[in-house]
Amino acid sequence: MTEQLSKLSCRDFAMALASKQAVPGGGGAAALVGALAAALCSMVGNFTTGKKRYAEVETDIQRMLVDAEGLREKLLDLVDTDAIAFEPLSRAYAIPKEDPQCTTILEAATQNACRAPLEMMQVCAQIIDLLDEMGKKGSRMLLSDVACGAYLAVAAMQSAAINVFVNTKPFRSSGWAIAAEADAKALLDVYPERGNLVARKIFDQLKR
Repeated sequence: MTEQLSKLSCRDFAMALASKQAVPGGGGAAALVGALAAALCSMVGNFTTGKKRYAEVETDIQRMLVDAEGLREKLLDLVDTDAIAFEPLSRAYAIPKEDPQCTTILEAATQNACRAPLEMMQVCAQIIDLLDEMGKKGSRMLLSDVACGAYLAVAAMQSAAINVFVNTKPFRSSGWAIAAEADAKALLDVYPERGNLVARKIFDQLKR
C-alpha cells in the first residue's frame, strides 16, 4: 500500500472501496464510519461551547471535545493500520499449504490483522459513552446529530466485530483468539444496546 487511505477524499475512498482491490475493505470502512460518529459528537460540542445557556457544563463540553478529537484521529489512523496489517495476511494465504511454515506464518499474520478491528471496537465504545454524555449536556438543537452519531458508532462497532471473528475463526482454539473473542463479546454485550438506546430516546422525543 503506497498511499494513506485516510488521506483520500470521500469520493476517492468510496471508489477504492468499490474497486477490485483488497484494501480498503470492511475494516477500513468500519473505522471511517466510527470516525464520522466521533466527528458528529465534536460538532455538537462545538455548537454548544461558549453558549450562556450551557455555561454550567462548559468544562465538560471542552473535555468531550478533546476526547472526541482524539478518538476521531485514532480511528482514521486505524483505517491505515487495518490496511497495512492485511498485506502480510494476503501474502500468508498465498503460501502453499504443503509448506511446513504455512500454518505458523498464517496464524501470526492473522493475529496481527485481528488487532486493528478489535481496537476499533474499543474506540467505538468510548465514542458511544461520549455521545451518551453529549446527548445530556450538549445543545438541544443538535440532538438529532447525537442520535446519528450513536447509530454510526454502533454500526462501526458491529462491522469491526465481524472482522474480528472472521480472523479468529480458523484459530479458535488458540489463546490469542479466545482472548480476542472474549474482549469483542464483552463489548458487544453492552455497547450496541447502549448506543441504540441513546439514539432511540432522541428519536422518540423528535417524533412526539
